[in-house]
Amino acid sequence: MSHTATCEEMLGPHDHPEGERAPGDGRGDPEHEHAGGHTHGLVDPTIKRSRAGLRAVLISFAVLGATAVIQAGVYAMSGSVALLADLIHNFGDALTAVPLGAAFLLRSARAERRAGLGVVLAIFLSACVAGVLAVERIVAPHAPSHLLALGIAGGVGFAGNELAAQVRLAAGRRLHSPALVADGFHARADGFVSLAVLLSAALVALGLPLADPVIAIAITGVILRITWQSWLTVCGRAHPH
Repeated sequence: MSHTATCEEMLGPHDHPEGERAPGDGRGDPEHEHAGGHTHGLVDPTIKRSRAGLRAVLISFAVLGATAVIQAGVYAMSGSVALLADLIHNFGDALTAVPLGAAFLLRSARAERRAGLGVVLAIFLSACVAGVLAVERIVAPHAPSHLLALGIAGGVGFAGNELAAQVRLAAGRRLHSPALVADGFHARADGFVSLAVLLSAALVALGLPLADPVIAIAITGVILRITWQSWLTVCGRAHPH
């Protein structure tokens, strides 16, 4: 397929010819769950063919979803745009389980890609909202409140990402899945993004209220970069790491 093809052109099924199998298709593996064809989406095919891989992704989905819910509660109290950006970041990571669910439940490459595109679009729009709010907070400064809770929310984000990383890394090494291992290291790196919220609370407490929107803009930049990489993945294009 040409790299100039659009995502919509790529939404049709992508099956191997009769008798041809994808590399590492799991034949003979009791964990094998074949979805009827080799697909390109947000989730590596080796994960989709394994119940253990699916379990690891769903557990990390639950952990990151719970993390985002806790952070949303603290955001409602504090009004911190840095925390808003981080909870969007964590919720977006949790949503990557949606294409996987589509692949398993619907056995459809088209459904998986459309779900993946929907996730990418939702994350992009949310990141734009966070960026706009951060800029508005710079123009009209307003320091966040409940700084102790804000700092704890940053710590919760770090802990949630680290737990998700441990789950993905353990499953990836056990299943020899480079994709899950890479996702694990990605989640671990995301934990340090969450620590930026803790830094924001500390700097605001020291009398630097502009630290909150500045950190929010930095986190928004991280989200937009990940969104672009996810877009390339959904479209079946390689991207530099």
